[in-house]
Amino acid sequence: MPDDLLLRLRDFHEDYFPRHQQRFQDLVAQGQHPKTLFIGCSDSRLVPYLLTGAAPGDLFIVRNVGAFVPPYDQSHGLHGTMAAIEFAVLGLKVERIIVCGHSHCGAIRTAYEGAPEEAVALKAWLRLADEALLPVQPSPEALCRTEQRAVVLQLMRLMDYPMVRRAVEAGHLTLHGWHYVIEQGEVHVFDAVRGAFVPASESDHSGTGPYLPYVEHDGQVLE
Repeated sequence: MPDDLLLRLRDFHEDYFPRHQQRFQDLVAQGQHPKTLFIGCSDSRLVPYLLTGAAPGDLFIVRNVGAFVPPYDQSHGLHGTMAAIEFAVLGLKVERIIVCGHSHCGAIRTAYEGAPEEAVALKAWLRLADEALLPVQPSPEALCRTEQRAVVLQLMRLMDYPMVRRAVEAGHLTLHGWHYVIEQGEVHVFDAVRGAFVPASESDHSGTGPYLPYVEHDGQVLE
């Protein structure tokens, strides 16, 4: 059987790289200067470069189960997502942070249904979704709504990071909440003024927020 990964590595080296060699050499000589930090779910169906049309060097990407942002509790444990946020804002001076969840998210479903007993780290990690969960059975509608609530929750947590709040309030940084509906090929962007997610095809911006408190369309407040 052919090694598919090996064949793809060779294709990159022999086909893609020669056509874009100058771009890669410039990124080495001049360093990386991405304007966007993309915090996305690890789900294989979510492809940031495909969604945004970005080229190498355009996105600083963090991916984890559920696209969650840990609370800024000033603890000094090893945490890749927190470190990446600090690096992107303080070091790279990014101008945008996108939090991108998606439809049919396994993390959100597992937050309702429970993880295997052996998955100790996963169970602890999924508690970051607790505030977004609804007191209902996980129907397709409830799961979709929770996915969107979880995105807004991460935007709110980002504002607790001193360097993020400082940059947002100074007008140097904007926050964007996205919910990618895989089966529609459409990203719904969070409109803080409307308190709703709007299809990108109908929106006049790529997302705004957050502005507390977040009041959903039926009057529920996400604290």
